[in-house]
Amino acid sequence: MGLRTNRDRLLTVAVSGEVAPAAFGPNPYDITADGRAVIVPGMGSINLNVRVGDPALGWVADHVEPAVSARAKDEKENIGFCLLSCVGNRATVMSGEAKGATGVVTGKHGGIEHVMIDFPQDVLEKLAVGDKIAVRSVGQGLALPDAPAVRLFNLDPDLFDALGCEMAGDRLRVRVAKIVPAAVMGSGIGRDNVYRGDYDIQMFSRDIVEEYGLADIRLGDIVAIQNAEHSYGRIYKTGAISVGVVVHGASAVAGHGPGVSSLMTSGEGKIEPVLDPKANLADILSLR
Repeated sequence: MGLRTNRDRLLTVAVSGEVAPAAFGPNPYDITADGRAVIVPGMGSINLNVRVGDPALGWVADHVEPAVSARAKDEKENIGFCLLSCVGNRATVMSGEAKGATGVVTGKHGGIEHVMIDFPQDVLEKLAVGDKIAVRSVGQGLALPDAPAVRLFNLDPDLFDALGCEMAGDRLRVRVAKIVPAAVMGSGIGRDNVYRGDYDIQMFSRDIVEEYGLADIRLGDIVAIQNAEHSYGRIYKTGAISVGVVVHGASAVAGHGPGVSSLMTSGEGKIEPVLDPKANLADILSLR
């Protein structure tokens, strides 16, 4: 039997955006951590050959967003779209050649304020920039009555059930693909909440990459971050544990790397991560 939640009291809200265009700033160059100037794609639009389950590293790209990047054109509407969309929510194409096709929200990217949505390959081929997408938003406010020391964010109740979490005494046992030390977490620290955006795993320390097996981290991986609390923003806290999902790919820019959207946290360390290489959205939700 699954863990008790308050899902029967959560609101289900319709929010919407559209396929976002490819995004660059006024200066299209990225300056890498080793001093090179590069121009590469990654954020926005439809990435036809990158989906959850694929590697987060190795692409000729910066912050690559898997499958579809979506946002609302109006900035205030986009805040609601980003805040309320939860990982695992159902998305439906409302216009264009792919109208009626369904996909799944797989993450949120801060700064650019995109929601990432996975669709089957044949749907990706039919989508176009500007196509409208509706998201059946449910999950914000999800809670575990039997694990009050664990807070949940950005998590569709059906996805939470699919994660197969278990109680081990007073700890929530969670399957994760990787464990990451807080020492290498970078861009995204400092926000006052984790209901939008993400923060990045810096991949510049080769010894840590090797020790924690991060070289083969995948988009969609469920990961645990040691000594990190996300209750009211992202902070370093000894003994705390947070769990998130890898939502975008690597970056050569200082302070950046594969991004993680928060799903769970316990400032008291009441989450017990259990390594499982199949703890990836592509496997958990049978997306590939």
